[in-house]
Amino acid sequence: MFEVYTGDGKGKTTAAFGLALRATGHGWNVLIVQFMKGNPEYGEVIAARGVEGLTVVQTGLPTFVEKGNPSPEDLTEAARGLALAREAIGSGVYRLVILDEMNVAVDYGLVKLDDALSLIDACPDEVELVFTGRGAKRAVLERAELVSEVREVKHPYQKGFVNRVGIDY
Repeated sequence: MFEVYTGDGKGKTTAAFGLALRATGHGWNVLIVQFMKGNPEYGEVIAARGVEGLTVVQTGLPTFVEKGNPSPEDLTEAARGLALAREAIGSGVYRLVILDEMNVAVDYGLVKLDDALSLIDACPDEVELVFTGRGAKRAVLERAELVSEVREVKHPYQKGFVNRVGIDY
């Protein structure tokens, strides 16, 4: 199946990592490609190092991407992530492939929508594919068998709180 976790609320990546943990508990090999994330100190990346069968690859810089104006390095990293994803879904090694922030990568112009759609269409039935990130395009949502929308109701940043280690990254 193809799944999408989208919306403006907090928890899409966390949900995807929970799915990855569940799958590895049943002996599945899981690949998570993180688009637009290059900070190796994210808690989920650190924790994943100790989970057998779980591989996390970051394809991004540790800096923010300017929407509609990605740097050449941002585009190179996104292309690397897309190539890894293509290889993984066809390799027969992974039963679950999660493309974290893929929806944002498409929205920001790092990945062409047609390339994302062709990846979905090429995914074999025996591989579960997941896209995360806000701003999922209609064509992506239409191809999904499962769509979860995480909606923000209230968030600590509205009261001036900053990102907290162990909770927000």
